[in-house]
Amino acid sequence: MGVLLILVDGMRPDALPGIPAAERLMAESSYALDAGTVFPSVTLPCHMSLFHSVDPSRHGTTTNVYAPQVRPVEGLFEVLKRNDLHSAMFYSWEELRDVSRPGSLSLSRFFNGHAGVPFETADRQTTDDAVRFLRTGGADFVFTYLGWPDEAGHASGWMSEEYLRSVRVSWEEIEALLGAVPADWTVIVTADHGGHDRIHGTTLPEDMTIPVFLRGPDFAPGRALRDVSILDLAPTIAALLGVRAPREWEGKSLL
Repeated sequence: MGVLLILVDGMRPDALPGIPAAERLMAESSYALDAGTVFPSVTLPCHMSLFHSVDPSRHGTTTNVYAPQVRPVEGLFEVLKRNDLHSAMFYSWEELRDVSRPGSLSLSRFFNGHAGVPFETADRQTTDDAVRFLRTGGADFVFTYLGWPDEAGHASGWMSEEYLRSVRVSWEEIEALLGAVPADWTVIVTADHGGHDRIHGTTLPEDMTIPVFLRGPDFAPGRALRDVSILDLAPTIAALLGVRAPREWEGKSLL
């Protein structure tokens, strides 16, 4: 078995009602529509916290510019590598290269959403590449990032029609990924942060609340989870893959 983690940048839970694919996944998953992210609710700090299971005050990255850790915390990719497990990462925002240390990934594929290529196109390329990879195998953990909703939120406003369209299209990509994942894998779908007006990064609930869906043999369908944090995802993935979480990690396994 393996784990597929899909993260949609800036996806608010209240953008999901009326999206059939989201409603189907919720019925098939244990889920939380009121999970919490970290402050500052900014993309790179949130991803660093997801993969290192500590707050930004501990890993040191508090903006979208990576800050090398003074007292390094081992991240999920490094933990899996140390245990002879293989990870792959598909993404469209270049700053995410820093969530893994050199040599910890078996495969890394980047499609630039800021080089004259619309994020909608970059996300589609990312999804198509990840789908091909999932169908051929070769990793125990696959992380796929979709960035368009964050771009649409900044350009047009969170909960604007363009933002809501970007979320709907992202769920089309999620469905394609779900169709390619092996039957015995666990799938986790989440976001890094939400947003309000054309910004995020504050402690407002609109910025700090994220959805989390966990579908797989260890999670009861249709079960609402409580007290879920973005810090819980790395410990959960480690537990699913039979790996001990580092003592420094602050989150809990959701198993």
